Amino acid sequence: MKKISFGDNKNVINDNLKAIRQERNLTQSELAAKMKTYNVNLDQQMISKIENNTRIVTDYELVCFCQVLEVDVNTMLQNFYNNLKPGK
Repeated sequence: MKKISFGDNKNVINDNLKAIRQERNLTQSELAAKMKTYNVNLDQQMISKIENNTRIVTDYELVCFCQVLEVDVNTMLQNFYNNLKPGK
């Protein structure tokens, strides 16, 4: 199976996910519980792995994180956009 990553990253939302979650005063467990209301089965350990950049994030997880945290996708991906360089 091919390794899925972008450079050294497993995902590109880790820093923004953590910052926004903390701004909303949510624990990782509370975020995981809110994700379950969207039928996304994540637990606290999985949220931790995402925030520590050791787990990938699927497209539907990204959209549901945005819904739960009440931000748009561009906000969640802002660090990625800021660091994106052509051909790299």
